[in-house]
Amino acid sequence: MQLKLGDFVRFVDENIEGYITRIIDKDMIGVTDNNDFEIPVMASKVTLVHGDIPDESGIVKNRTETTVPEAAFIDEGIYLGLVSDQHSQAVAHFHLVNESSYQLLLSFTTEKNQHFKGEFAGIIPPHKAVRIFSANMGDIQLWPKFQLEILYHTPANIAPKEPLIYHQYLKGKDLSVAKVDIALLKQKGWLIRLDPPAPTIDAEKLIASFFK
Repeated sequence: MQLKLGDFVRFVDENIEGYITRIIDKDMIGVTDNNDFEIPVMASKVTLVHGDIPDESGIVKNRTETTVPEAAFIDEGIYLGLVSDQHSQAVAHFHLVNESSYQLLLSFTTEKNQHFKGEFAGIIPPHKAVRIFSANMGDIQLWPKFQLEILYHTPANIAPKEPLIYHQYLKGKDLSVAKVDIALLKQKGWLIRLDPPAPTIDAEKLIASFFK
């Protein structure tokens, strides 16, 4: 049985239910009950309660897209969105938030102490967000390095963009700012911009530069 952070489980030998808030190792997990007490337990001693957790596997099937008129095309707005689990503030869920009109092909790998793990590979449709990773909020100093490689695709008559490469550790300072409303997730959280915003041009300064 494949268990992950945020899953709702029931103990096999005891009348206890709760959400998985920590993956201790391949055999042990931490389950937080209704009293917000985290209980270490063998993974083999719990059973997944089906039907409680929505399917957010992040697997997106290829499908025909509606062509976006070039005049309405949005060519930027790629974020890493971090929100707390709706049932347990101890669990953090990471989403790839695509506010652009591009279809994104994402490969996501984590690295920790030279150990690599492929976490997600799939397609992020335009103006959609997909969950790609979960972690314990209290272990931010132990979070692995995020390695994201993103390819842009569109059937529109738009010049292709260079692939987006993001290889970074997330630190406490990244979450020291106030939460914002993430429209695509319908929840407050933190947004970390992955693609550089288009440079703004000050028309007055530009005009003035010609007369120097």
